[in-house]
Amino acid sequence: MRYDRTVHLDTDFATAVARVRDALAAQGFGILTEIDVTATLKAKLDQDMEDYVILGACNPPLAHRALEADRTIGLLLPCNVVVRTDGDRTAVQALDPGTMVTLTGLDALRPVAEEATRRLDAALASLTVADRDS
Repeated sequence: MRYDRTVHLDTDFATAVARVRDALAAQGFGILTEIDVTATLKAKLDQDMEDYVILGACNPPLAHRALEADRTIGLLLPCNVVVRTDGDRTAVQALDPGTMVTLTGLDALRPVAEEATRRLDAALASLTVADRDS
């Protein structure tokens, strides 16, 4: 089972992160957390790896609806979006919101997951359109 929604961009990492933030904001997602995995692994373990950041994105109305359906769903919130260097391109990956329904088996979460999927897909699609236009 695939649990990600992924696009690849022909742009540098820093530009991709900024574009991802803008694309998510345009779809009603704010960034609650940012984990610089590269810097953390270097600082804590003295290990090097490619540029890799995890953005904790949240759409408050969707989060509220999900929490109303199941208080435990907070374990899967916020939506993680990964931006990472992948060879000579940058990968942008989001957790497929349908995973909430699959993992919980709760049909009440299906409309929330479907709307979140539409919004995330729109954000990812806008990145690829902007990538082609640049």
